[in-house]
Amino acid sequence: MLTLQNINFNIAGKQILDRVDLQISGRQHVGLVGRNGSGKSTLSKIILGELQYDDGKIQTENGKLILSVKQEMPDGDMTPREFLLSQDLQREKLLRQLEENADNPELLAEIYDRLISIKAFEAESRAAVVLNGLGFDEEAQNTPLSNFSGGFRMRVALGAILFQEPNLLLLDEPTNHLDLETSDWLKNFLDTYPKSFILISHDRDFLNDTVDAIFHLKNKKITRYNGNFDTFIDTYSLKQKNAEEYNAKMEAKRKHMMAFVERFGVKATKARQAQSRLKAISKMKFLPVDQDDPTVAFNFPEPNPVLSSNILSYDKVSLGYGDKVVLKNISGTVMADDRIAIVGANGNGKTTFAKFLAGELRQKKGTREANSKLKIGFYRQDLFEKLDVMKSPYDFLKEMIPSAIDKQIRSHLGRFGFSGEKVFQLIKELSGGERARLVFATLTLDAPNLLILDEPTNHLDIEMRESLISALTSYNGGVILITHDRNFLNRVANSIFIVANGSVRQFNGDVDQYEKTIQSERQ
Repeated sequence: MLTLQNINFNIAGKQILDRVDLQISGRQHVGLVGRNGSGKSTLSKIILGELQYDDGKIQTENGKLILSVKQEMPDGDMTPREFLLSQDLQREKLLRQLEENADNPELLAEIYDRLISIKAFEAESRAAVVLNGLGFDEEAQNTPLSNFSGGFRMRVALGAILFQEPNLLLLDEPTNHLDLETSDWLKNFLDTYPKSFILISHDRDFLNDTVDAIFHLKNKKITRYNGNFDTFIDTYSLKQKNAEEYNAKMEAKRKHMMAFVERFGVKATKARQAQSRLKAISKMKFLPVDQDDPTVAFNFPEPNPVLSSNILSYDKVSLGYGDKVVLKNISGTVMADDRIAIVGANGNGKTTFAKFLAGELRQKKGTREANSKLKIGFYRQDLFEKLDVMKSPYDFLKEMIPSAIDKQIRSHLGRFGFSGEKVFQLIKELSGGERARLVFATLTLDAPNLLILDEPTNHLDIEMRESLISALTSYNGGVILITHDRNFLNRVANSIFIVANGSVRQFNGDVDQYEKTIQSERQ
């Protein structure tokens, strides 16, 4: 279906891909993994024909459909269901021919046969199933697209390509605009997808549950590994260990031979043997061992002070915007050592609840009481928009704490992986992951004793997520977390609050049990 041979790609004089080979045929569910900036999205665009590679060869089978989610969000008066149906161009064309040839029985029969062969009369029900899985009920499926937020219109764009069932589906971080519930549905959809897909994702649980092969993009090349993500990690680690052990033996042998050369090379009787060893040394081959990726630092300062027991309580609270009430009559307590996951479908009020807990949204009714020494660090997506991209991380922090000396600023930035020239690099030149770490650096300046994190993983690759999990595990304060990454939730949270039906309630179980509850409710 798809073959890439010796693909090279350069941009601005920098090589991104070096003689990349790749093959997809039959039914293959592939995860494309690698650090941010390694070239995953670039490779996807080359496959789609959106970028022109420098040299190499790409072959695709005629008539085989390759699709990816378009960047432009659907909008206008068309409904989500109408939009999905409009993307099946062959069905639309045949339906028009049906109308145009109503008085030609012979041709009508032929058109009907073709419509039946492409399952055109099942299209509306298939569109409804996809949209329902992506969080659109019957009413929402028939509501104009212009009424929806950007996040929900991106879901419609995703639904459009799932509905078409292309022979090869290219998905780049498809869960970024989804909640945990919808991610769970998509996971099950992809697991049973009858054709091939390439999935770019940094969610290791999502990869484990959907793919049967991994394409690892590193050092500008792709290496294929059979199995899911965990199998890839085991195989890759063993491969690296074996290479290192082989190289260690070769290095010991080289040193032994060089010692002979250095000792006897000047003696006429040994000169020939010394030259022979030098020639052997020059022919020695070492296995290539990938250097470990630089450590991506998340190191939260010790909370100041470290609080104990109850740090925040709220009673009979109602929340909303203007005349609209989103949550009503909610009561609860946050303890100093709580690790709370806030879950629920998008639009139910998770972020509203988080803003209230952070003190950024005042309640309409009820009371909120916080420990007088409570300091909160609130991570949210709009903080990216507030970064002055024409400043460096150093200047950005210096502006926030003018009294800080050079050593203090550098030390705090160092906690989040900024050192050397990176400290003075313009923010506009930083990757999404680096900007995320800078946001974390800014919100922890005063050593908060409670972190509230609203989708903190969206710009982080797997290595960064692992580092953040480790930092949160050793962090001495409380954590309140909203994320669609199940692995992240499982390893950080110890309690679950469900936001649904205008209320907030605690779930008696862990993330896996909550997922089973979601699945049983869907059936």
